[in-house]
Amino acid sequence: MSQEPDLSPADRLIALMDHLDLGTAHFGTPIPRDISGMASEYPKRLAGIVLCVPSRLDPAPFADTSRAVARLPAAERSVLAGYEAPGSWSDAVAERAQEIAERVIAFLGGHHADMPGVATSKGGIHAGISYQVEGSGPALILLPFFLAPSQWTPAIPRLAQHFTVVTTGGPYLGGVASLEDRARMPSYRAMFRNLIDVMVPRPGEAILEIGCGAGSLVRLLAGRLGAANPITAADVNPFLLREAEQLAEADGLAGLIQFRQANAEALPFADASYDCIYSVTVFEECDAGRAIAEAMRVVRPGGRVGLVVRALDMRQ
Repeated sequence: MSQEPDLSPADRLIALMDHLDLGTAHFGTPIPRDISGMASEYPKRLAGIVLCVPSRLDPAPFADTSRAVARLPAAERSVLAGYEAPGSWSDAVAERAQEIAERVIAFLGGHHADMPGVATSKGGIHAGISYQVEGSGPALILLPFFLAPSQWTPAIPRLAQHFTVVTTGGPYLGGVASLEDRARMPSYRAMFRNLIDVMVPRPGEAILEIGCGAGSLVRLLAGRLGAANPITAADVNPFLLREAEQLAEADGLAGLIQFRQANAEALPFADASYDCIYSVTVFEECDAGRAIAEAMRVVRPGGRVGLVVRALDMRQ
């Protein structure tokens, strides 16, 4: 797997397209940043673009349709009636799968895209991007949502009737890229080191991370402690757990971490199961009272619980 840090997301996507023998392809993404490099550097490789429930996109320029049409005459604006995406965890495709799929099909049907080569593999990792290929027809490359648990999955059976759907993942796209970038920040790493230093896990003590996300922090912990401690990393999001397991395996840490799907408000662990429990920027996203009670239930007498949260009423 290519992990060259100097490759941009656009360069990685172009490498994937070349690997699949694609000159042009449709793209679907909820995160404009993930496609911006392609649009500016490789516009001729883009057949059509769908921004599905775009996050962090200022809607003001699109409110006046005449202004948008003047700049993007081939663009279409489609609003999901009665739907308001509740932030980063929005699972819009799961909640409006048929409607979204039909609108994607109708829009992209008017634009030409290449079909993958006949020898195209059905999945793998190329240029650091994991991919899965389903269906037949013009290529539609789907980039990850930020934190949506279902991602594009509910719409893929319908989309695959019209397109060769290439679903992507890995540490360079979507929410996983944001989580990985954050975990590389010196101040963030210093905060986490301090948290573990204060908890002082002793050899043999069992450790639990609640809300591990893409596993960015638990991999740092496993790299620090090695095999001295059994480590469990739990998250409610199955997509992030899959990504976390793949990243741990790529770092040679898979055998040191057990990943479990779990809700912070109802942990599937027995009473007094862990000596050290920690969570970082998770408890502000749920019922903190219930989550703290669950953490206290599964920690052993004399154990330690360390929680880091961000202030939602303050600018980041």
